[in-house]
Amino acid sequence: MKNILVVEDNTDIHNLIKEVLLKEKYKVFDAYSGTEGLSIIEKENIDLILLDLMLPGLSGEEVIKKTKNIPIIVISAKISKEDKVNVLLSGANDYITKPFSTEELLARVKVQLRLNEGKTQSKELRHEELFLNEDTHTLYVKGEKVYLTKTEYAILKQLMLNQKQVVTKTRLLELISDETLDCDENSLKVHISNIRKKIRKMTDKEYIEAVWGIGFKIN
Repeated sequence: MKNILVVEDNTDIHNLIKEVLLKEKYKVFDAYSGTEGLSIIEKENIDLILLDLMLPGLSGEEVIKKTKNIPIIVISAKISKEDKVNVLLSGANDYITKPFSTEELLARVKVQLRLNEGKTQSKELRHEELFLNEDTHTLYVKGEKVYLTKTEYAILKQLMLNQKQVVTKTRLLELISDETLDCDENSLKVHISNIRKKIRKMTDKEYIEAVWGIGFKIN
């Protein structure tokens, strides 16, 4: 079952879209503001976003800028060519103007889901507010880009691949040995501390836990 997020503050339009999607057996997540939409994106595994532009809180344009690697279909009352071009160039995958036919909407939804099916899912690692893109070696925390060194990326990647499990120091060093040569048991703690500091700038939650005498794990 595919997960579709509907970000639309007009209740009538929102309910219409949701009803159509539910009939097609999609799982629907509801958001009525840009801020609420981003919160859901950070926590859930969303396959497609249907997004209005004129939203309370963060605008649809801001949501697009903060969303990575999830196809977006904009559904908007803005009909100018300039609006459409700007939104598509900023990262949206498709654009439908209001009013719209539900048949056309479903067709475009199916197209985007089909196109996204060909992407390798293993290239994206998610854990609550953390999103790690393996293609670009980039970390996003609450939608904000965080710079990681090569060694920091290799460490965080292995911890996220083994979520909720304690990874011993020895095993962690073995796992990252193919990606970095500048890390030993003494410097591992320093790299972990640096990753924590960078994440802490974006969120209050401590995601990396040190298990005394053993190793580390992602909470």
